[in-house]
Amino acid sequence: MSGQQLPGHESLALPQLVHAVNLLTQQGQTTAACHLYQGWIEANPTHPLLFAALFNLSVIQGDLGDVTGGIKSLQRVIEVNPDFVGAYINLGRFFERAQQADKALQIWYTGINRPLPMTGQSVIHAITALKQIARVHMDREEPEQAEQALSRCLGLSPSEDDALEQFLALRMREWRRPVLTQIEALDGKAMLKRFHPLSVAAFTDDPLLQLASAHGYVRRLLNNSGPLPRESDRRDAPIDLKGRRIRVGYLSSDLRDHAIGYLMAEFLELQERADFEVFAYFTGAAPTSAMTTRIQDAVEHWVDIRTLGDDAAAARIAADGLDILVDVNGHTRDARLGVFARRPAPIQVNWLGFPGTMASSFHHYVIADPWIIPEGSESYFSEKVLRLPCYQPNDRKRVVGEPTTRAERGLPDDKFVFCSFNALHKITAFTLDRWIAILKAVPNSVMWMLDCSAQAKRELAQRFEANGIEASRLIYAPKLANPLHLARYPLADLFLDALPYGAHTTASDALWMGVPVLTLSGRSFASRVCGSLVRSAGLPDLVVNDPQAYVARAIELANDPAALAEIKARLAAGRDSCALFDQELLVRSIGDLYRSMIADYQAGTMPEPDLRNLESYLNAGIAHDHEGVEISWVPDYEEAYRVRLAEIDRRDPLEADSRLWPHATSLLRRSGASR
Repeated sequence: MSGQQLPGHESLALPQLVHAVNLLTQQGQTTAACHLYQGWIEANPTHPLLFAALFNLSVIQGDLGDVTGGIKSLQRVIEVNPDFVGAYINLGRFFERAQQADKALQIWYTGINRPLPMTGQSVIHAITALKQIARVHMDREEPEQAEQALSRCLGLSPSEDDALEQFLALRMREWRRPVLTQIEALDGKAMLKRFHPLSVAAFTDDPLLQLASAHGYVRRLLNNSGPLPRESDRRDAPIDLKGRRIRVGYLSSDLRDHAIGYLMAEFLELQERADFEVFAYFTGAAPTSAMTTRIQDAVEHWVDIRTLGDDAAAARIAADGLDILVDVNGHTRDARLGVFARRPAPIQVNWLGFPGTMASSFHHYVIADPWIIPEGSESYFSEKVLRLPCYQPNDRKRVVGEPTTRAERGLPDDKFVFCSFNALHKITAFTLDRWIAILKAVPNSVMWMLDCSAQAKRELAQRFEANGIEASRLIYAPKLANPLHLARYPLADLFLDALPYGAHTTASDALWMGVPVLTLSGRSFASRVCGSLVRSAGLPDLVVNDPQAYVARAIELANDPAALAEIKARLAAGRDSCALFDQELLVRSIGDLYRSMIADYQAGTMPEPDLRNLESYLNAGIAHDHEGVEISWVPDYEEAYRVRLAEIDRRDPLEADSRLWPHATSLLRRSGASR
């Protein structure tokens, strides 16, 4: 077929026209295909399927970059068939491409507000439009409208996991409390059951619920991915190190101008090249930052797999013959769980990117330290726990901007400045109430926080004012480039950490800049990282284990300048020698861990994740009122789980597992339950 229009093309039936167009596009003759549609449309202005031809034409025009033409075609579709919601969706997308977001929103709202029959297709179109609406409102920092769109989407289809994840994350970020709320057929427990693992870590200090939730997330993700190919599966590949170094790969979307990139840069520069051949597999946004360039220079092999699907990416990694593949994303944005599911390395490790367990069958080890995962807490993790002296790497070469003043940053010179640069979604009502108690007891003080939306500020102001604290005592720090952000840390007197998801990179930044950090350690990984960092910086007296001690210690330090000065002096004196910033110690220690993993593998003693009964643990975990009772301080935490598991077991007997249900009969007797 040539690029010319077919003789008699005007009289083709629509299926024949579509077939002819497909042949042209397969041959790369997209412009000819466009002309073919245009000729047919011009010759058939009253055809009952004119709207379909116009819609198909708009798709081709989009491929050709003809935004104006695509808009005109779709506007005509709507004139011809105003009930065809798909046209509204695509027309809104074209308006977005034309930088006309207002028109995009207007057309999407018009489409979903039409009285349409509730067919499966119309529901699918409405859901798609509502997700687009929510995305644009979030991009425009219009959270209320975004929440309304997501709520309406979930009302139509409660099973939309991505919409639910966005809805809950939005409520946490905008400080809408309670986070869990009723939407049509979805109640709070149903929502919590499908919470994203990263959000669960910020929502509640419940490591068993976090484990079970992560496992449910992995299952949902993999169940939707189809069969996994065997070609890249290297779980049984022999590891023979004769004549070569250990091959270690780090897979991450964040080896760039990101918290993870800042943490890892010097560590990668210092890795022991005599023993390790280092690969980096990049999956994130286009790598254009100076930090990405620095990391590229630090590793021997930089492999950009952004454009590769999971099958191709896993095959590429398998071809490199890695011994160990480290997941530096975990359950975070742009993670590539599907790559790890294909097992392209015989040993796969969870480290740094995600503060918790992966709860998968294909992550063998989790790297932590003795404070983050203390002895006796291993059952909260699916992976085998390995420990460094301090789990977090740090960059001693970080660039710091010029010193600044309180006046320049909108801070009072004559008041005690508490600060917390944790993102707002980490600040639970329990944490906020502790800060309110501290500010009440220290009237000549302010709270310095990261900037947030106008809606979130209203929510916080209302909470503070209802408790007798003027909203003017909340001061917001705008987003700045990292060097400028670091430079403003010393303006604070004391950093107050959050629970259950505390400061990680923000804590080590504060400590590097000489600002003491007061932290409250809970049970879960995310709640204990800051305690590890503060202890590793030589300040164990600023790590407390109950809320009353946290409040009392903050008040004490605010009222005792000499004690605070002594802590700052101790922090400054130990900065260059403490474990937190000793990168040579970290590199040696992680090298030893990698060698121990190889030894396990060669000895046939690789860990096998125990994933039994985790759906039952999830059902047991969601039974707790996490927004009403802070689970961190429930003294009989594991016993409460056993009691709930016993109730589940009565209905559907559980098999033994290695956590809280090793012998069902004895545990039933212990809990006082009976069949």
